[in-house]
Amino acid sequence: MRRIRDTAGMKTTGMATTLVLISLAAGLSGCRTDTLGGSPAGTAPGETVQTTPTPPTTDGTTPTDTAPAPAESSSGAAASDPVGLEAGARLQSEQNTIEVVNRYEPGLVFISTEQEVTQDPLAMMYGGQGGSQVQQGVGSGFFVNDAGDILTNYHVVAGSDGSGSASRIRIRVMNQKDTVDATVIGLAPQYDLALIRPEGLDPALIRPIPLGDSSSLKVGQKAIAMGAPFGLDFSVSEGIVSSTSRQIPIGFSGGIGGEGITQKAIQTDAAINPGNSGGPLLNSSGEVIGINTQILSPSGQATGVGQSAGVGFAIPINAAKNLLPRLQAAKGGIVNPPRIGITAGLLVQGPQTPLAVGLGALTSQGKQQLNLPEQGLIIGQVQPGTPAARAGLQGGTRQQQFRGGAISLGGDVITAADGEPVDALEDLQAILIGKQEGETVTLTVMRDGQEREVKVTLDAAAFQ
Repeated sequence: MRRIRDTAGMKTTGMATTLVLISLAAGLSGCRTDTLGGSPAGTAPGETVQTTPTPPTTDGTTPTDTAPAPAESSSGAAASDPVGLEAGARLQSEQNTIEVVNRYEPGLVFISTEQEVTQDPLAMMYGGQGGSQVQQGVGSGFFVNDAGDILTNYHVVAGSDGSGSASRIRIRVMNQKDTVDATVIGLAPQYDLALIRPEGLDPALIRPIPLGDSSSLKVGQKAIAMGAPFGLDFSVSEGIVSSTSRQIPIGFSGGIGGEGITQKAIQTDAAINPGNSGGPLLNSSGEVIGINTQILSPSGQATGVGQSAGVGFAIPINAAKNLLPRLQAAKGGIVNPPRIGITAGLLVQGPQTPLAVGLGALTSQGKQQLNLPEQGLIIGQVQPGTPAARAGLQGGTRQQQFRGGAISLGGDVITAADGEPVDALEDLQAILIGKQEGETVTLTVMRDGQEREVKVTLDAAAFQ
């Protein structure tokens, strides 16, 4: 499916159905919309879901033994009594859910944020009284260790302008009336993850939830979602894992309104709604398999408030586990995805600043004249001392201007990364985002009309 970028609103040209994909922190700006052709059920595993920014949603509220299956008699009575068998299976599933909730829901955290927002900054410039208001938001999170670290979505704790964190973050645990302040340990906007830690919370109230293995998930497994839908704290819903390999834009580049990087997500039909963001998605063993982050909502475009339509998405817990050490070492700062140290060599004039695009934006005739492939990312410059420089990648040697933009010629063109097609920086970033220090990425590049493979090792410089 062709990606549509429209920072001003939604494009629906030639599309049969308009759906809304929103982030779930109630009261948060910079949520996302999605335009799809046909229903979500018609998309194939691994198909990219496209998103663009949409208006915010707000919320003014505040806050054993397993039953045995019927035994089959020698006369086959059980086989002739399917209602009895179904009731037994249902009781087993219900009892499992009850046990998981009783044991691990105390590890769930209700998060509230406050951010002072200036209503009319121009009025103060001209001697008037601009005034301000406090913007509030709610979301969810969960304890991941005995130190009290809480994992949640970045957009749950982000500032109103999408940079940094809210001016005040408070958390409340189950069966407690009082809230306590929390500090930011690390932020990862492009992963839509954040780590916070409560101040002065009774250690006895810290109940970590075990982290599972999202790589072993199977479609059809039970999925239990915990969180605070519409501010209704400590709520639970249940469904199944609908897909383990859905590709959706996750995270934010350049603030909440920035386009996310396409990443793998878990799809579930467990009911998730605004306020569930950052809450855990658990399996039948009570292990966290994902972090609830977005939903696909047909009603959101019309009402501005998304509601569950049975298509929710969660960040795989393995992605969070890989990132956790970097978040813990961030000292309140930003954790960025790995970069190899290149700039794009094809720029077109955007509404305010030049935009980096891939060769897919050029006409076939223009690419033939310049002896360029049909699709790919032109390397404009290779920054010294970076993985790209050490791997021998080459930037452009000359620049050619054209109406509305400029192109660098004479350098490498990246056409694929680890076997996946590349036509923009976002495509390359989507491959790199799951990598760790010491791993490699294999780039397919065109140089002087010849295709070759270049292995780039992601050393410490890639993560700075």
